[in-house]
Amino acid sequence: MSGTQLTGRVALITGVSRRQGIGFAVARRLAAMGAQLYVTHWVPHDEAQPWGADDLSAVLAGLSQAPRVADRSIDFSDPDAPRQVMADAVAAFGHVDIVVANHARSGGDGSLFDIDAAMLDAHWTVDARSVLMLTQAFAQQFDARGATVADRGRVIWMTSGQHLGPMREEIAYASAKAVLAGMTKTVAAELIERGIVLNTVNPGPVDTGYLSGGSSDRSMDVVHAVHAAFPRGRAGVPDDPARLIAWLVSDEGRWVVGQVIDTEGGFKRDAFS
Repeated sequence: MSGTQLTGRVALITGVSRRQGIGFAVARRLAAMGAQLYVTHWVPHDEAQPWGADDLSAVLAGLSQAPRVADRSIDFSDPDAPRQVMADAVAAFGHVDIVVANHARSGGDGSLFDIDAAMLDAHWTVDARSVLMLTQAFAQQFDARGATVADRGRVIWMTSGQHLGPMREEIAYASAKAVLAGMTKTVAAELIERGIVLNTVNPGPVDTGYLSGGSSDRSMDVVHAVHAAFPRGRAGVPDDPARLIAWLVSDEGRWVVGQVIDTEGGFKRDAFS
């Protein structure tokens, strides 16, 4: 989608720190639709991952199509981070119309027999609690704006495929993301009364860098197996879920409320697992 569908609207998108990421793809899509962008990132998290951090200046330069871009480095494990981010975005732009909660914690996970309380709490804090609190902060600032902007509020949560099949070795991450999928209808029912539409997207396996190869035969076997589990012979790319998200936050998506939508390109989950 492109054009002026989102002209005059402000989109707050979290987890926009890498050009290979879903957050960046969503931001580019919304920028092409005329949205102003407030994006967040947390480089220390990326630096600890196998794929490493990206050049933030290059990330932001890639969003130059947006009428205006503001950004902030923020750690969502901080309980006050959601409030800080929303207050900062409202101070910068005057209002926020769209929230895409794309940030998540990676790593520090394992099987049922590996996890401990610290692992669970770390994922719950970032992957679920901060998303709920960011949504609350958005709804509070949105409601204060009055009825003239009713039906323009949009919230997108991101979950994973844990409701469709096993996610071995990711107990902490999958359980935290399951909170969002499980709470979608309840929170959506509360938000729609304020003119805010909430939906949750499961992007399926998307190559955000972790499928780009590996040094061992075993890692390459996994890469080939994931790609082979798709009818098109490739895993998703970030722009695949970004297209759906762009439609959902537009006026055309206003009648879709409280859904967990799987956009997996025909992924043959049984064959892979």
